[in-house]
Amino acid sequence: MTRINFVQGNDACAEGAVAAGCRFFAGYPITPSSEVAEQMARRLPKLGGTFIQMEDELASMAAIIGGAWTGVRSMTATSGPGFSLMMENIGYAAFTETPCVVINIQRGGPSTGQPTMAAQGDMLQARFGSHGDYSVIALAPSTVQEMFNLTVKAFNLADRFRVPAFLMSDEIIGHLRERVEFPDEVECIPPKTIREGMLPFEPEDDLVPGFTPFGKGHRVHVTGLTHNEKGYPASTDPDLHEKLVMRLVEKVERARHEIADYDIVNPEAEIVFISYGAPTRAVRQALLDAPGKSYGHLNLRTVWPFPEGLLKKFTNARVFLVPEMNLGQIAREIQRHVDQPVIPIPRLGGALHVPSYLLKSAEEHE
Repeated sequence: MTRINFVQGNDACAEGAVAAGCRFFAGYPITPSSEVAEQMARRLPKLGGTFIQMEDELASMAAIIGGAWTGVRSMTATSGPGFSLMMENIGYAAFTETPCVVINIQRGGPSTGQPTMAAQGDMLQARFGSHGDYSVIALAPSTVQEMFNLTVKAFNLADRFRVPAFLMSDEIIGHLRERVEFPDEVECIPPKTIREGMLPFEPEDDLVPGFTPFGKGHRVHVTGLTHNEKGYPASTDPDLHEKLVMRLVEKVERARHEIADYDIVNPEAEIVFISYGAPTRAVRQALLDAPGKSYGHLNLRTVWPFPEGLLKKFTNARVFLVPEMNLGQIAREIQRHVDQPVIPIPRLGGALHVPSYLLKSAEEHE
């Protein structure tokens, strides 16, 4: 049986986390993500879970890493300034292969910026924000329903690949109210457990080690130092460090087509929009407003790892138009993979692109 509710995106995100089995939330309130924490504070105690407000976002990230190592699905939520504070421990989560979920309801920056206005300025930070080399998974919802669905998916992907998984939303989707279907059950894919005779950080064929939560009968050492497959520090071994880092990157990057989540409209088009998150709504409306035009559209629900293979599906494309609520962060990534011109359509200040402006941009390239 499915419940149908009219809710805002942040509440749908919290409901998705609860449905996915999240039972530990640690966070610090920050606009425009605070409703996620508020809803988790209401829901978790009734389900035998734990909510804790931490002193800041760095501590919040540390807490969910600890929660994850007890075997509990764990999550935090924040916005741009808090996301910046989390970066040290996001790198720790990536290096220790800790499955956890971070919700980022993006707002205008830099610094304190626009606390109540939308942006997409954290997209490159999600991928490259912490020092060193590693890979993560980042999803981008464009509807309230997707806030629910992709939160569930983020938990499954975090466990599948043992990485911090990000839901990169924004103030518009976070505070938008829409009709949402809440199923009684969702698919919850359990983490792969360690096999008998294998070491705690010994990878299997998919390059992902089995997970070994504390207190489950195995001896596990977890460190942010370069470590061997036993988990013990080996930070002065150049070859071991290179092998470890390459595996952490490759386990995600080589699965990019498995992780990819997207919509394609009119793959035969010569003029193609590429979008993610809130701008997708403006593109969809623009296409409805131009029934006589033959424009294409690629909507990305997975942004990292970047699914560059999808760009080849537009075999006739002459130009790619990329509306973003930043100065072209993902447009730069797209340009790396195609020979055609990539035209950023930036929007700053918190207001979404106007569909008529998108159509004008398309007409200029006909």
